[in-house]
Amino acid sequence: MVNDEVRLDRHGVTPDLPKSRSRVRGSTVFLRCFLFPLVLIAVTPSVVLLLWGCGVWLDGSLAALVTPAGFARVLRHLPAPSLSAALMICGFVLFQAVLLKLLPGRVHRGPVTPAGVRPVYRANGIGALLVTHAVFLGASAGLRLFPAGILYDRFGSLLITACLLCFGLCLVLYYRGLRRPSGPDAGSTGHPVLDYFWGTELHPSVRGLDLKQLFNCRVGMMSWSLLTVSFGAAQYERTGSVSSAMAVSAFLQLAYILKFFYWEDGYCATLDIMHDRFGYYLCWGVTVWLPGVYTLAGHYLVTHPRQLSWTASAALLLLGLTALALNYSADEQKQRVRRTHGETRVWGSPPKLIHARFTTGDGETHRSLLLYSGWWGLARHFHYLPEFLVALAWTLPVGHGHALPYFYLVYLAVLLLDRCGRDERRCREKYGAAYEEYCQKVRWRIIPRVY
Repeated sequence: MVNDEVRLDRHGVTPDLPKSRSRVRGSTVFLRCFLFPLVLIAVTPSVVLLLWGCGVWLDGSLAALVTPAGFARVLRHLPAPSLSAALMICGFVLFQAVLLKLLPGRVHRGPVTPAGVRPVYRANGIGALLVTHAVFLGASAGLRLFPAGILYDRFGSLLITACLLCFGLCLVLYYRGLRRPSGPDAGSTGHPVLDYFWGTELHPSVRGLDLKQLFNCRVGMMSWSLLTVSFGAAQYERTGSVSSAMAVSAFLQLAYILKFFYWEDGYCATLDIMHDRFGYYLCWGVTVWLPGVYTLAGHYLVTHPRQLSWTASAALLLLGLTALALNYSADEQKQRVRRTHGETRVWGSPPKLIHARFTTGDGETHRSLLLYSGWWGLARHFHYLPEFLVALAWTLPVGHGHALPYFYLVYLAVLLLDRCGRDERRCREKYGAAYEEYCQKVRWRIIPRVY
């Protein structure tokens, strides 16, 4: 990705480019530090809104969307931002911040950052999930303050309002990282567009509240969960029942989200949290792209109810839950090995380990363990395979009527391949010869004996 080509020195300044390659590198810098991030910032909001409009006004037909008539119809019906939507979004963010801060939960220290800092997180995701849904369902079904399908009814307005709010928030994050950073893992690349896109801080915080955890975990993932519930309710409000396709798809999505919050400590050791700065790429991504794209299957099923056979339902549930269990097992193996410093067993045997060292920006040398047995002996990023399979299982219930719900699968495949490449480059840079040895022992990247 972009920031793999532009390195910050210890003070956040880009090093000089070699003069012999200045012309080539000059064009590369223009593309990677200005044009590419600028295009993504300009295009991605339109993609989210067009996908929403395609589902609402074109029956989910991407083929109709690319016609002049279909495109014009979606543009005519694009929603407007509203004050009520802004109040809903800001109230939701504030509510999640209060839950993150006040709900009981053990304190978890994340992996050491490049500057030698260990961020602190509060592990109370399951409690926040239960309280959030209890409040939402209590207010809708119990107090009858609003219909439970309200998030489907107002989804377009919520998306465009969240997009505008997030543009402003990213500006605040950009300025704050340059002027008043929360810690030493901050700085500028010297390219304002890239700084806005990628972020100027690794772990921005407000009054001890880690903004990455708040937005990635609580705002992004919690909104996905609420939208899934609301979409199921919206189908019931329209048809008087919840179809088996909606039930299977929603159940698998909620199971995935529940697993996420159960494993929230482990997520704090992933690429998103450890290395990606908190700018437009992450902040806008989890606030707008995640709820707008990850929910495409459920959004489509609201107006396209399908009844699956018991055999098909059981097969999809088996595929999804098995993939989810494999994904969790792989992540748990790695976390357990590192937590116990290798004093554990993997598949009944002592783990096979490579002892690696790396140096952080403060000059301190640290040790890490590279596991090459169990799931991690099959492929270096094996957990991405079941990640894709569980998404496939909750998307297949939509059937083959239109391609729109499958957009998420295409995006996810591209995302996981990109993450795999970025992780490979970072690990080679971080661990050096130890990672090269690991690659020799584990040849395959994601799919054993295939890729």
